[in-house]
Amino acid sequence: MTNLKGVGVALITPFSEDLSVDFDGLAKLIDFNIENGISYLVVLGTTAEAATLSEDEKKQVIQHIIKVNNSRVPLVLGIGGNNTLEVKKQIESTDLSAFEAVLSVSPYYNRPNQEGLYQHYKMLASTGKKIIIYNVPSRTGQNIEASTTLRLAEEFPNLVMIKEAAPNILQYFDILRKKPQHFSLVSGDDEFTLPVTLAGGSGVISVIGQAFPKEFSTMVQLAFEGKVKEAYEVHNRLVEITRMIFAEGNPGGIKTVLAEKGLIKNYLRLPLIPSSEGLQRQIREEMNKI
Repeated sequence: MTNLKGVGVALITPFSEDLSVDFDGLAKLIDFNIENGISYLVVLGTTAEAATLSEDEKKQVIQHIIKVNNSRVPLVLGIGGNNTLEVKKQIESTDLSAFEAVLSVSPYYNRPNQEGLYQHYKMLASTGKKIIIYNVPSRTGQNIEASTTLRLAEEFPNLVMIKEAAPNILQYFDILRKKPQHFSLVSGDDEFTLPVTLAGGSGVISVIGQAFPKEFSTMVQLAFEGKVKEAYEVHNRLVEITRMIFAEGNPGGIKTVLAEKGLIKNYLRLPLIPSSEGLQRQIREEMNKI
C-alpha cells in the first residue's frame, strides 16, 4: 500500500541563464506548491529534464529538494532506464530513506514485448522497495498492456501503483476495474485526471499542477467527494492551458507558464528549447483568462 493520493507534481528543474541548476528557483517552486495544497512531489522524472543532468547535479537536486521540503509532503524519486540490471543496481544503491517510493518508467527504445516488460518489473520488485510502474508509450515506444500491469500487481505487493499514460482511457478503466486492493492507479495524463479519479483512480502525477496547484488539488478533492459538476467546472477552466503546455513538448510549455508567474527563468537544456514566440503569446493570453 502507499499513501500517495491526490495531486503529485512532476517537478521541473529550473536553470539559470548559464544553464546551471537554479536552486533558488527550485526552492521557490517547491514552497509555492506545498503552500497551495499539492499532496506529494516527484523528483527527477522526465519533466525534470533528468536525461540532461549529470550524476553530481542529480545528487545536488535530490539533496536540495529533501532539505527544502523538510518532510512536509511525501517524495517520489524517478529511477528508470532500458538496462534492467543497471536500474536494479541504482535502486539498491540509492539512499531512499527520504522517499515514499520509486517511479520507474518502462524500458524505452529496446521495445521489449509483454513478457520482457513483466520480467523487467519482476526484477525491480526483487529489490524489496516500493515501486510505481510508469507506462508512457508516447515516450517509450511500447505500451504496458492492462493484462501485464494486473499480472504484476497480483504477484508483487511492493509494486504499489501505476502512473498510467497510455493514450487509451479504456486501459485505465480496465486496470481500475480488476486491480487488487493494495494497488492504485494515478493518471499520467493531466487531461484524463478527472474522469480517471472519478472512476476510482488515486489522482494524478501532474505537469500543469505545479503551475496551478490550488486549482488542480481542489478539482481532485472534489472528485474524491463525488462533486462531479463542481470538479468539471475547474477541469473546463484549465483544459485549454493544459493542452497548450504540451503543444511543443514537455517541459517547454510548463516552463513558459512558471516563468510568466515569476517562479523561474525560462531556460531549457538542449536538445530541448523554449516554446516558440507564438505559443508563448497564446499561453499568456490563456493565463490572463484563467
